[in-house]
Amino acid sequence: MQNPSPGLPGKSSTGLDENIAALLSYIFGWVSGLIFFLIEKDSKLVRFHAMQSILFNVAVAIVCFIGWIITAVLVVIAAQLADIMGTLVGLLMTLVWLVISVGLLITFILCLVRAYQGKFFKLPFIGNMAEKIVNK
Repeated sequence: MQNPSPGLPGKSSTGLDENIAALLSYIFGWVSGLIFFLIEKDSKLVRFHAMQSILFNVAVAIVCFIGWIITAVLVVIAAQLADIMGTLVGLLMTLVWLVISVGLLITFILCLVRAYQGKFFKLPFIGNMAEKIVNK
């Protein structure tokens, strides 16, 4: 998808500028994404970013749920082995969660910035799915 008008942002059917509505679709996660996806009738930019927000937040929830299960299993296994092993597993999992959290934060900020710039910024996999849903 290309940005249809690189100049001034157009208005969305919500009464907001397209870039502001696209940005707001990310602010409260899937809730604001769903609201903007349902109420926006005209702007493909807003609908795209709203759907990408929904899919991104669902993916984050799935990753966190699976990561929580893996962490719990590893901690239980490490606790049975030895004290030092439990400590190492705890440190490793803390590092993994830190990297995942920073990556998700950077992705979220990048989505906010690109939406505000009025660009159709597609996340890998999620962006393609959002584009297909919006173009139906």
